[in-house]
Amino acid sequence: MDRAVKIDAQGRIAIPAAMRTKLGLQIGDTLFAHLDEETGGVRLAKAINPFDLLFEHAVREYRAGKTTNLRDFLAEEIDEPDGDAE
Repeated sequence: MDRAVKIDAQGRIAIPAAMRTKLGLQIGDTLFAHLDEETGGVRLAKAINPFDLLFEHAVREYRAGKTTNLRDFLAEEIDEPDGDAE
């Protein structure tokens, strides 16, 4: 998807609505800008909070039944020590 955009008097560009929708960009999102000095191109990438990614991963693991509650985990550790002497 290619679109022509103009730079306004304050040096801003507007990302077309169709692109924002496709990329999941919303008002207030932060983007990283990367200048490729070889090509003169600019790449933008949405800045994502790593804790949001961890949360989404944890929810997927939980829904897939791949999680153990803390009490069961500790019971297994007590019943079957891994051999580490502390």
